[in-house]
This record gives sequence, structure tokens and C-alpha cells, in this order.
Amino acid sequence: MATLEETKAVWKRADAVCFDVDSTVSTEEAIDELAAHCGVGDEVAQWTKKAMDGSITYKETLTARLKIINPSLDIVKSFIDSHPPANYLTPKVRELIELLLARGTAVYLVTGGFYCTVAELAKSLNIPLENIYANKLKFFYNGEHAGFCEEQPTCAAGGKPAVVGMLKKKHGYKNVVMIGDGATDLEACPPADAFIGFGGNKVRAKVQEGASWFANSFQELIDVLQESS
Repeated sequence: MATLEETKAVWKRADAVCFDVDSTVSTEEAIDELAAHCGVGDEVAQWTKKAMDGSITYKETLTARLKIINPSLDIVKSFIDSHPPANYLTPKVRELIELLLARGTAVYLVTGGFYCTVAELAKSLNIPLENIYANKLKFFYNGEHAGFCEEQPTCAAGGKPAVVGMLKKKHGYKNVVMIGDGATDLEACPPADAFIGFGGNKVRAKVQEGASWFANSFQELIDVLQESS
């Protein structure tokens, strides 16, 4: 494992930063909130915990949760309208992303969450929509739920490392940092050059133990960047 000082050094010279979304950029787990909107919140939350703790594969939990929720297109639209994702940003994440963008650092959202909700967050944070790597819900012509796109790398184990590796190969990034709260974020380093565990919303023991830098607020990350400017 890299030392804290080594991780901070990569952070200061990062040319790309990949953020997880649920419980990292956002204070919430969007799939849990969608489940609550549909009246099956408690049942789905148990599966989400298994996914984040790494005790079962993400794809298995995603399949199980969507089977329980069974969200139609109309339900998803009503959820976004009544629960705007941009209203649930983690404190100081907007300032951090503004600072990164001002420094010329590329910012990506790499998440097992859903593109339809993540896109709303990206717009509010001035992150290009093409910088989103997320799962995509599928619907039949009548708007009924038809599963999810299994071709998206983020729906399966190893998806986040695959995205980070692809970004490095495509753009030639030398210092990529992954930031997140979950086990799937931790496993993205390597190929990420550094990992910062985030516990500002949820503290997950596996991540806290596996991260050389475990931050409890985004202000910590801002402070380190400003030291070097």
C-alpha cells in the first residue's frame, strides 16, 4: 500500500480524478432512494449494504435490487422530479470539483449508479456528460422496466478498474486518483495511481482499512491542493 504522503503527492499532481457518486459526490445511495420512492426501501437497502461491503458481486446485487424495485420509465421520471439529485450534494464537493477543473484536471464520475440520475448531478457540477461511466436502465416500448444494460463495465466486478485503465490508455493520464466510499472504488487502484477513501457520508471498514488516505470531508482534499498552489 502507498503511504499517506505518497498518496497526497499523486493527488497534488493529478491529471484526472474519478469520483464515485453514491455516498461520495452525493450524500445518498440513489438506488435506495428510488426503492423508498417505490415503497420497497428496507428490502433494497440490505442488498446495497452487501454490495458496498464487497460480500457479494455488484452485478448480483444490482439484478436483485432492480427485480424488487421494478421501476418503469414513469416511476424514474417522477423520482427525479420529486427528488432532484443536485439537491443532495455532499458538502464541499462542488468547491472541490470547481478547484480541480480550474487547475485543468479532468473529472469523471465512475459509478455503479444510474446514468439518468448521475447526469443531473454532472450538469450541476459542470462535468461533461461524456465523462460519466454509469449503468443504464432499459425499458420496453410501453415504458415498463426491462433490466439494465449489461454491456456497461460498471455493472460487473472489476468494472471501475476497467474504466480507469481505459481512460489512462485513451488519454495518456499519468496521475489518476480514484475517490470513493465503497469496496468497488478501492479495487480501482491499481490501475489508478492513488486511491482516497471517503467517509464523509458512510464509513465502510474494508475501505478505511485499505486506504492510506481516508478523508472524512472534502475540505481535507481542498486544503492539500491549496498547499501546493
